[in-house]
Amino acid sequence: MKKSFFILLIITLLCSCSKINLNDTIFIPDRNDYKLPAYTEMGYNSFGAQYERDYFLVSQKIVPCKILYKDENLHFALSGTIRDDQEMTLTFVFPSEKMNDYYDLLQLNDIFINTVDDECIIIMKQGNIETTLENCIGWIHFKRAQMLTIDDEANRVILSGFFALTFLENGFPVDISNGRFDVGITDKVFYAY
Repeated sequence: MKKSFFILLIITLLCSCSKINLNDTIFIPDRNDYKLPAYTEMGYNSFGAQYERDYFLVSQKIVPCKILYKDENLHFALSGTIRDDQEMTLTFVFPSEKMNDYYDLLQLNDIFINTVDDECIIIMKQGNIETTLENCIGWIHFKRAQMLTIDDEANRVILSGFFALTFLENGFPVDISNGRFDVGITDKVFYAY
């Protein structure tokens, strides 16, 4: 607890002394597994999950999250790296109320989506190979959706939550667990048509 407080204090002091970019990624290690980011609701543009014995993690070089609303479905894509910095994107596609702008994402507050019951499709892209995951069982929980305002003006929607998946790959189960995300969404990473 003291160590977490000390790290948070240092980050706060550093941020107050220099200009920060709200689009950057801030990776604060989880105290139980330092390779994963801690769960936060601060808009740190971070995410991570265990992928079997490896990790699917946010990267400073890749925009961590993009969202597309199309054909009455929301496409929530987390992009990062796995296995020796190989790029990977995990996209959750699920039916959604109409969303015209990023602030409509506030509708996701405390929404739990089951990949089976809620007609959710999961698409995984590793390198140039894109695959719709077959027999995928899992969930994503948008635990909190909140508006960040700066000087009384809307700046971004912060989406925070958890996810887990199990799917078949080459006939055998693959497990993605302990997934968590904390991303800030602006009109630069949200698109609707």
